[in-house]
Order: sequence, then C-alpha cells, then structure tokens
Amino acid sequence: MPPHDADSSPLAGEQLTLAYDARQVTRGLDVRIPAGQVTVIIGPNACGKSTLLRALARLLKPQSGRVLLDGRDIRDQPTRQVARRLGLLPQSPVAPPGICVADLVARGRFPHQTLLRQWSGEDEHAVRQAMRQTGVEALAQQPVDALSGGQRQRVWLAMAIAQDTSLLLLDEPTTYLDIAHQYELLELCRTLNRTRGRTLVIVLHDLNQAARYADHIIAMKDGEIVASGPPREVITEALIDTVFGMRAMIVPDPVTATPMVIPIAAKPAGS
Repeated sequence: MPPHDADSSPLAGEQLTLAYDARQVTRGLDVRIPAGQVTVIIGPNACGKSTLLRALARLLKPQSGRVLLDGRDIRDQPTRQVARRLGLLPQSPVAPPGICVADLVARGRFPHQTLLRQWSGEDEHAVRQAMRQTGVEALAQQPVDALSGGQRQRVWLAMAIAQDTSLLLLDEPTTYLDIAHQYELLELCRTLNRTRGRTLVIVLHDLNQAARYADHIIAMKDGEIVASGPPREVITEALIDTVFGMRAMIVPDPVTATPMVIPIAAKPAGS
C-alpha cells in the first residue's frame, strides 16, 4: 500500500443528501476518500454508488451538504480548475457523432488549454501515452461509434488518463469488457496509483475484483455507508449477508491473499 497521511483526504462529502427530483437517494452521508489510495465503492443495485460518485465529481448538486475538494467546497471552485484536479469516466458516455478515437482522447487535454497556451508537445505526449497504456493506438483514426463496446470503454479511459489529473473517478469501468480486459484495466488503474501517485475512486460490482485491487472499500446499502476500510476488515461473511442478502464463505485469494468471496446461497425473498 502506498504511503499516505491517514487524515489526508483530497475529496470528501459532508452530510450529503442526494436526490433525483423527488426521489431521495442518500441522506446525511459523510464520506472521505483517502489520498494516494485506490478506493472501491461496492453495494447492490440502486444503493447509491453511482449517485455518490456523480456528486463527488460535481455532476449532481446535493440537496444539502457539500463536497470538499482539497478542503474547499467544490462548487465554489472554477470549472477548469476542478477539471485539472479531477477526472471522471462516467457510465455509458456518449461521443459526438463521427469523432475519431485520437480526437476524442485529445479532448482530455482541454482543461489544460488557455488563450495563451494552445496545443503543445506536452499535450501530444499525454495523448499518445494514454492511448498506448489503454491499447487503442491502432484505433486512432477509427470513428468511435464504429467500435465495439469494450473498445469504446478503453478509448474513454484513455481520454480520462490524458486529462492527467491526480484524482480519477471511474463508474463501473469494466462494463462491456471481457474478463481478460477487465483485469487488464484494473491492473492499469493500480499502476496509475502505484507509479503516478493518483488517487482513484472506482465503482465495481465484482466483489473479488474490489477486494483484490482496493486499498480502501466503501460498502453501501439503501443510500447509507454500511462499512469502510481495508478489504480484510470490510469483506466479511457478515457484511456480505447484510449488504447483499447472500450467504458466503470468505477465503484467502490463492494469488494475492486478499479476501475472496465464495457464494453459498442467496437468502429467500422476504427472509
């Protein structure tokens, strides 16, 4: 685990009440993202994982409470300043019609552009490196809308990497990827954390992937944080029962020694 200040939190939520119109998703939620770590948010469908991530990324305005970026209310900070600090890979992003891969990835550099600083060699290097890291170099001139779902997902990740932010939020980034590319993407995320010092927040459904790649896990249910901490403390049989309504055994992963969830049976409905 990379060294960090236990009290350091570049991104936090205080008393967050989040809602879509009249439907309240969370109420009075407090969350802190540890600096220099990979944080994974887990929980059943419709528990508030993606809603929380959207609020942390300033895409959803809280009904009450606030999100703090570097100790200041994120909504009081200029948009370009936030975009230089925080990148986001949302669920199911939509590309402009007809745009090619290289041009989409290059959009990750927009926060670094000003009237006095246009496209530079630094921007070109960032884009090339991001495309190489995600394995989409050969697709550079292909239209994004002609790609497979898995290819598109890697292109969007390349754009987020090219943005070169110290905070990176990813909402279910393994969607549409086959099993090999899922682990390849998560290895890349861990490399960005370990070698570049980036703080990552990732929403995942796969508990064993979460346990293997997270330094810090946030477990949610019904809009509340049920538990948070290192995988070995959070991923327990009792938590799996409480959060997912499933009986399971927890054994050491034979490769990484991290917790591995072995499902036994789901609880009968209404039990």
